[in-house]
Amino acid sequence: MADLIVKAAVKDELSDMNVSSDFYDALDEEVSSLLENAARRADENDRKTVQPRDL
Repeated sequence: MADLIVKAAVKDELSDMNVSSDFYDALDEEVSSLLENAARRADENDRKTVQPRDL
């Protein structure tokens, strides 16, 4: 699986919280799913450009 997230950015965003090491893998899977679904929607609408509305 590709690393789609930047751990340092997540740590910065959640600076008041502890982040478990397996959280990053779960978040990466969620982002991957979002991207796959957005690409599918764009394709279904005969577009090669993924747009915010595809999320």
